Amino acid sequence: MRSFSRKLGIDLGTTNILVFVPGTGIVLNEPSVVAVSEDDNRILAIGAEAKTMIGRTPEDIVAYRPMKDGVIADYRVTEAMLRYYINKSLGKWNIFKPDVLVSVPAGVTSTERRAVIEAALKAGAKNAYVVKEPILAAIGAGIPIQEAAGHMIVDIGGGTTDVAVISLGGIVASTSVKVAGNKIDAAIQEYVKRTYNLSIGDKTAEEIKIQIGSAIPIEDELTMKVNGRDFVLGLPRTVELKTNEVTKAISRELRDMIGAIKDVFQDTPPELSSDIIDKGIIMTGGSSQLRNFPELVLRRTGVKAILAKDALYCVALGTGIALQHLDIYKKSIIAKK
Repeated sequence: MRSFSRKLGIDLGTTNILVFVPGTGIVLNEPSVVAVSEDDNRILAIGAEAKTMIGRTPEDIVAYRPMKDGVIADYRVTEAMLRYYINKSLGKWNIFKPDVLVSVPAGVTSTERRAVIEAALKAGAKNAYVVKEPILAAIGAGIPIQEAAGHMIVDIGGGTTDVAVISLGGIVASTSVKVAGNKIDAAIQEYVKRTYNLSIGDKTAEEIKIQIGSAIPIEDELTMKVNGRDFVLGLPRTVELKTNEVTKAISRELRDMIGAIKDVFQDTPPELSSDIIDKGIIMTGGSSQLRNFPELVLRRTGVKAILAKDALYCVALGTGIALQHLDIYKKSIIAKK
C-alpha cells in the first residue's frame, strides 16, 4: 500500500497555480482566475473554468485574478481559490489536513507573507510554510543551493521577475520587479492598437508572444495572422504581424528585466560574481521561454544565461523537494505556523 503523503507544494502564481504532491508530481496546473457574480459577491467558478469566462461574461459576472504582481490583492477570493485547489488535489483523502508550502515573490513584505500563511491555514492547511520563489526555482532547477558558491537565478513569471543570488541556502542579493509576462502581453496589445488601430484581447496577445515573439531581432522572421476589432469601424479585421515588430513592441519591458539583473549584479560580492560568470545565469519561469531570451541576457550583461530544464515547473518542483527535505532547507523557509 502506498504511503499517503499529506504534503502539498503550491506555486501561487499571478497567472497560474501549480500544485505538487511529493511522490506523485504536479497534480494540478490551472489559471489563477476566479469568476465572481457582482450581485451577491458569490464565487461561481475557479481556475480553468473561470478562465474560459474572461472577456465572455455577462456584465454581472466578473472574472478576475485575485493575485496581482505575485501577491494577494483580494484576500477572500485567494482563500477560496486555495481551498478549492487544496481539496481538488487531495481528492478523497480529504480527512487529513495537509502541510502546505507556498511560494512567494522575493520582494514580499512581512504583511503579504502573513496573508499567504493565513489564507493557507484558513483554506485547510495543518501547517503553512512560505519560501521565496527564487530559492524554490533554484532547488527545482537542480542547483545545489547549500554550497558556498554564488548562483544567480532569474525567475520570470506572469506578474513578477525575481532575480536573486543564492549562496549557502540563503539569498545574498535580490530584487523583484513587477514586469513579466503580463506586461509583455499588454505591450503587444498596445502596439497593435497604436500601429494598426486594432483591438485584441489578452489571450491573443499571449498567443502572439508565444508563437512569433523574440527577445532580439531575427533575420528569418516568423509571421502570424491576428484577428481583432477595428477601433474606428468597430468591425472585425485581420492583420499580419512579424517577429521583429513584436521585439520592438516589448523592448521597454525587456529593458526593465535586464535592468533588474544588472541591479542585482551591482549588489553581489565580487567572489560570488566570479562564480556566476563561471556557471552562468539560470533562467526559470514561463516567460523566460521567450525566444532568444538567454541570448539577450548574454548581450546585455556579458554573462552567459541558461534556460533551466522544465523552466515553467521549476518553482513547483522546488516546493516538492523542499517539502520532502524540510530539515535541509529549514534555513530557507521563512515562516511557519
